[in-house]
Amino acid sequence: MEPILHAKNLVKRYGKVVAMDHCDFELYPGEILAVIGDNGAGKSTLIKALSGAVTPDEGEIYLDGKRVQFGSPNEAREAGIETVYQQLAMSPALSIADNMFMGRELRKPGIMGSVFRQLDHKRMEDFARQKLNDLGLMTIQNINQAVETLSGGQRQGVAVARAAAFGSRVIILDEPTAALGVKESRRVLELIQDVKSRGIPIILISHNMPHVFELADRIHVHRLGKRLCVIDPKNHTMSDAVAYMTGAKEPETELTPA
Repeated sequence: MEPILHAKNLVKRYGKVVAMDHCDFELYPGEILAVIGDNGAGKSTLIKALSGAVTPDEGEIYLDGKRVQFGSPNEAREAGIETVYQQLAMSPALSIADNMFMGRELRKPGIMGSVFRQLDHKRMEDFARQKLNDLGLMTIQNINQAVETLSGGQRQGVAVARAAAFGSRVIILDEPTAALGVKESRRVLELIQDVKSRGIPIILISHNMPHVFELADRIHVHRLGKRLCVIDPKNHTMSDAVAYMTGAKEPETELTPA
């Protein structure tokens, strides 16, 4: 099976600091791939390179077998790669529907949209309601309520729903449960499973090992700016993963994919 998203030999330097050191990466169709690594391991730079926020100095990225070069996150989004960052990147004062369509607003058909540039609020609200419904998030009663009135879990739900609505090829989730309580975390984990069941592959960056081992089909261990190994959570323990991540234990050679 060919990877849907594939990176080879990515290098990124910031002065004398090497953030990515000939890093490789593969995401396969329909899987949840967790990316774990200690602070400063270079996970964020890898994810930014895959999502268009950083341009690698060297290396190649392929999407669906075709080489791509993203000059910005917008270009990655247009190619179907959606990222939900830890900071959520939402406007608290705007409504749920407005946040779902931020930067992709729909205009009214005909002259009202093309000349007078009027927004089609009805269509955006219907679409947002449908997407939240699809993911079982309609505990949110009013699609026009401001995002600042939502709980942390609901906000995360809206962000994931937005990614699922527009991320046709890949969704990247950066620490989706970091600031949530137990109950809200559980709902977000269920949401991630729902998105996976729709066939969209997910890259999950997380420090929460129980969540990683519950959700991931494979775990990419990142260390010192590159992929150390990829492990199967069914055949390894959380202790193994942490030991590889911190350098306390070296993986066996067969754990690293060719």
